[in-house]
Amino acid sequence: MDFDFSPVIDNWRFFAGGLGITVALSAITAVASLLLGLTIALLRLYGPRWLRILLVFYIDSMRAIPVLVVLVWIYFALPVTTGVTFPPFWAALVALTLHIAAYAAEVTRAGIESVRQGQMRAGLALGMSRAQALRKIILPQAVVRMLPAIGSLLTLIIKDTAIATVIAVPELMHRADTISGQSYQPVSVYTAVVVIYFAILFPVTRGMERLYQRYAHLGRS
Repeated sequence: MDFDFSPVIDNWRFFAGGLGITVALSAITAVASLLLGLTIALLRLYGPRWLRILLVFYIDSMRAIPVLVVLVWIYFALPVTTGVTFPPFWAALVALTLHIAAYAAEVTRAGIESVRQGQMRAGLALGMSRAQALRKIILPQAVVRMLPAIGSLLTLIIKDTAIATVIAVPELMHRADTISGQSYQPVSVYTAVVVIYFAILFPVTRGMERLYQRYAHLGRS
């Protein structure tokens, strides 16, 4: 079979627009989910018992439900049940953030708990508050230890943005579907998509690995 990439080349601006939306969706989701995951982890570790039960239920639920189901429910069912309607991009952002934050919370919790408890006690003995000890002693070490897992979450986020095509978010995969249908060259178009995703994800995975190797010594205690 001959590959004909002329549809991709001829529509490169259209493709680039979809890539931009994919990158934007990935970046915003990454920041939002990591911050939400950090908040959930801290509340689970140091919050009241009743709140911990609710957070554990949330984490287990999000990890048990496919992200596609979460996305479709937020876009189609949420407006019916609550009257709250999200545009496609924001529905995808909310769904991905809620889903990834559950994993980020577990990664953060594991990172914090991997730091020896004696370091928290030492900080308290020096007159620090629990928040100060957490911010200045525990979290810097925990973040370094979490880098490999964070790298995996980033790659997961970028790949999961492709499911946004089911609610017509004009990201890379959705625009590839459009060009494929117009040009009748699905093999060439989707091969180009594979190459583009690889070009994005490979530097991210290797970059996080290099970052961890460079700063791994800061996470040892």
